[in-house]
Amino acid sequence: MLRRNPVAKARPVFKSIAFVLRLAAAWFLAVLLVAMMWSEIPLLGRLEWPIVLLGMATMALVVAGAISHLGRVRLIAGRVDRTVLSNRQRRQIEIPLEAGEAFDLLEAAVRELPGVTAVEAARDSLQLRARVARPDTCGEHPLGRWNPLLWFGIPSNRIQATVTPGADSGSVTLICEPETPAWSDWFLVDDGTNYENAEAVSRAISRRVAGHRRGEKAAAAQTATEKELAVARLSLLHAQVEPHFLYNTLASAQLLAASDPPRAERMLGHLIQYLRHSLPRTGDELSNLGAELERALAYLEILRIRMGPRLSVQVDVPAPLRATPLPPMMLQTLVENAIKHGLEPRTAGGTVWIRARRSDGTVAITVADDGDGFSPRNSGTGVGLRNVRERLRLVFSGEAALSVVANFPTGVAATITVPAADEGVPGHE
Repeated sequence: MLRRNPVAKARPVFKSIAFVLRLAAAWFLAVLLVAMMWSEIPLLGRLEWPIVLLGMATMALVVAGAISHLGRVRLIAGRVDRTVLSNRQRRQIEIPLEAGEAFDLLEAAVRELPGVTAVEAARDSLQLRARVARPDTCGEHPLGRWNPLLWFGIPSNRIQATVTPGADSGSVTLICEPETPAWSDWFLVDDGTNYENAEAVSRAISRRVAGHRRGEKAAAAQTATEKELAVARLSLLHAQVEPHFLYNTLASAQLLAASDPPRAERMLGHLIQYLRHSLPRTGDELSNLGAELERALAYLEILRIRMGPRLSVQVDVPAPLRATPLPPMMLQTLVENAIKHGLEPRTAGGTVWIRARRSDGTVAITVADDGDGFSPRNSGTGVGLRNVRERLRLVFSGEAALSVVANFPTGVAATITVPAADEGVPGHE
């Protein structure tokens, strides 16, 4: 069994006695000064008993008030030392947020205090001042306004706070004190109200920081869930080949096998190439522009055999750019949109352009056509383009984009902008 050090046990008692003696000594000197002034008054100065009674009553009330202050401080702080006994409290609080956010959090915490009034917040200079009404901690004071501990009057406390910006945080200097000069601390006590205010603001800040962290964790979890759903949708899309395209291709190859075997052989070769690149990848593995271009070209070659001279394809993708990371099926989606909504509705067909250019650490990949362009009769549901945008946001964390504009003189141009290969790509688990 551990025994408490007798010296450590007696230390709070010594501090309490020293506090009461210090307050009593200050008031004794004040009473002595008043007695000296009383003695200089003609006639009345000869009467000593009034000043003696006044002095004794004053000292009794002062000692009683000091002991009451000690009891309340011990009750709310659980200990008695120089820090908690002080009328003026200072706290240094580190908030792991940007200075502006830290200031907003501080202001909200101060405004929550009971009895707070006249809050002055200067957000540009990161300074805050407020007044807090002093509660009646012990009910009605004896003798009312004649109580010596209330002679100087402390109607309220005040709070001053400043946020100092850091690298990724804000440091709050919080001061809670009475609305009286510092010299009054020798004569007056605040019944622990400023200690309560300092602790209340500190707790409120801690609670709000914890809430902010929980919100960040929830948002991160939500983003991770959205990413997993997007990956699942993409994997499903990646694993399946459009039935109509597959059936039409096989049916065309069957017809050509009887009439034009070399063309049928070429069509089946392109179909094999297309299917090989359409096999599902593991996890969230990224593809690259080269592999996606081969898939798209295999798809377009099949359509060129089926559509004949109605379809023309032009590709301008420099070899160094083919290593550019790209999510699977993304280029394929843009190519399919160009065919289905741009060229297939036209009797004369048209041309599909695929080009890539690098600029300022990014690669712009454009799929354009000279079809009918934007029109109600050939517009789709927009689901494919929405999925492309969402996938870019999740994979590249906002560093990639999709733009769809009208092509000149006719048609549509869709451009994906992604980080270049040497700019780094998101890691995969």
